[in-house]
Amino acid sequence: MITAVSNPRVKQVVLWQTKAKERKEAGVFLVEGFKMFEEAPMEWIREVYISTDALAKVTENREYISIKKKLDQVVFEEVSAEVFRKMSDTQTPQGILCVVKRPSYGIEDLLASENPMLVVLENLQDPGNVGTIVRTGEGAGVTGVILSEGSVDIYNPKTIRATMGSIYRVPVVYAGNLVEVTELLRKRNIKSYAAHLAGEKYYNECDLRTGCAFLIGNEGNGLTEELAAAADEYLKIPMEGQVESLNAAIATSLLMYEAHRQRG
Repeated sequence: MITAVSNPRVKQVVLWQTKAKERKEAGVFLVEGFKMFEEAPMEWIREVYISTDALAKVTENREYISIKKKLDQVVFEEVSAEVFRKMSDTQTPQGILCVVKRPSYGIEDLLASENPMLVVLENLQDPGNVGTIVRTGEGAGVTGVILSEGSVDIYNPKTIRATMGSIYRVPVVYAGNLVEVTELLRKRNIKSYAAHLAGEKYYNECDLRTGCAFLIGNEGNGLTEELAAAADEYLKIPMEGQVESLNAAIATSLLMYEAHRQRG
């Protein structure tokens, strides 16, 4: 059992929690909590750490039987409560943390399905927004999410928490030039829609039954002029009162679920 916060493995986990560069170089990300552990694909799991209290809870309570069965299939390290608090990124940790291998996707993986539904995010900075979009995207049936390189790290611990497990199932790809991405989509007969105040059509007036991609801009500044100009069409969301725009995750959710509705 690890009882010292000075342990090299503990220090390494703390680095992965706080440094995107360290996570990227190691090709890993971290997940916390029983649900995230239970849903993690076995072949992705690299290391598991569980606090003494959490291990006792899992061992003694039948409600955790599925967690116990999975723990029996992996090599895990028991750590003291103090050490786990040092390793954890949450205010009230559940006591289990996994080091998980990053999946590897390319844009072609996202285009392989028939009539894909994609979300293209430009320079989004809020981890909660991006994580919520990934989670809602799974519910709405998106094929994948494409992020600009200026966006938040999808493997930021806060982003991972917001996905609530959808990070395991929704392909996410970073792209250096989103304008070039829209050109590629056009060649594949995938229509790109910019969520934009200058839109003349409401989102429910667009035919979203065929391949489509929603372009969503930065929380404060919206889409850059360059990417907006590259879109095939602008669309807008009806606004009442004095509201000018919606939160990026909420706006994206409306668009994705309208596509889901149209596709039946």
